[in-house]
Amino acid sequence: MENLGEQIMNLLSTLGPLLTQWGLKVLGGIVVFIIGRMIAKSVRKGLRRLFDHTEMDETLEKFITSLGYYVILIIAAVAALGMMGIQMASVLTILGAAGLAVGLALQGTLSNVSAGVMLLIFRPFRVGDFVDAGGVAGTVESVGLFVTRLNTPDNVHIIVSPTTTTSVWPSRPSSLFWMPMTGSWRIPSTLLP
Repeated sequence: MENLGEQIMNLLSTLGPLLTQWGLKVLGGIVVFIIGRMIAKSVRKGLRRLFDHTEMDETLEKFITSLGYYVILIIAAVAALGMMGIQMASVLTILGAAGLAVGLALQGTLSNVSAGVMLLIFRPFRVGDFVDAGGVAGTVESVGLFVTRLNTPDNVHIIVSPTTTTSVWPSRPSSLFWMPMTGSWRIPSTLLP
């Protein structure tokens, strides 16, 4: 029995400094992540307030605020892992290789995402416009990264891929539009003589 007590005391004397050292690192990493998350939330809230005073498209506002939030959150996570003593070079190498593999596997989906980003940035049409996309005509309900939602005149909700909607021409154009996928200018018929 005395031998067991000595073993426990030896174990505690060995683990004590390790737990103190690593416990403080883990605690510091958690604190850094929590502070980063608070900063990300305040940036998201600030961007929302900023966009409330502008006339930017609602879909683009949501995209920019969520992008800002997640970029800051990722930076906070990387900083927290670094604070814990994890070598970030190897982690970033693994993440880069995994990103390349996922990118190659999801080429079609990523082309939809890039088309969705182009729709959000160039905005050839907005929510509320009546458009003809991929053989389906309807009023635009929402424009997102992955899908554009249309509501047809007979009240049928249609989901269209962004790669289809990049060549869409609004039925009620109000100005010149640059069509990024075709690389040409389209002039609305209302502006022609």
